[in-house]
Amino acid sequence: MPRPKPLSKEQIVAAQSKTNSNMSAARYLHVSYTHYKRYAKMYKLFESHKNQSGKGIPKFLKGSKKEPSMLEIIEGRIAASSFNPNKLKYKMIEEGYLLEECSMCSFKERRVLDYRMPLLLHFRDKNSNNYSLDNVQLLCYNHYFLTVGDIFNKQDEKQIETQQEHSGTSEKIEWEVDDYHLQRLKELGLGDAEEDDVNQYISRI
Repeated sequence: MPRPKPLSKEQIVAAQSKTNSNMSAARYLHVSYTHYKRYAKMYKLFESHKNQSGKGIPKFLKGSKKEPSMLEIIEGRIAASSFNPNKLKYKMIEEGYLLEECSMCSFKERRVLDYRMPLLLHFRDKNSNNYSLDNVQLLCYNHYFLTVGDIFNKQDEKQIETQQEHSGTSEKIEWEVDDYHLQRLKELGLGDAEEDDVNQYISRI
């Protein structure tokens, strides 16, 4: 991986003017906190931007019902790590930041069973907290495999190829269908059932 580029004093001043803490400034610049701290201290800008009380910084927890601002996450003003990555992916699609198709081949076929597409969110710089638009892309399984790496481990591949049941499948499977896919099922005319009935519906298919 290439070494991060040096930060100028002007970059740090600009980041601090738009954030409320050194941690937020590092996220805004899409660099590690250690890298940011090195240059902020060199320019004597680190101490003045400390915010140990957390004043003005939104606090979010995983599982919280509070909706994140996608723009603030994209710009690095809110930590993406505070939210469910799968929900962020579909929020980016719903708000028009990403097209729901493979960015390399435009694949967008849906599985009839649950109306899902085989698309994975890929972070070009390997930093899964960097949601800037030039860093994220949706890839189909094929192009993820060709350009990024394996999707399945050796055990998964063996189970698929030999049609073995996955360990633990003797238990009843509880399918999880989020609001996004529940809405898509309704658009297909399949979803008059409430979310509690989804397991029964999918099992019938």
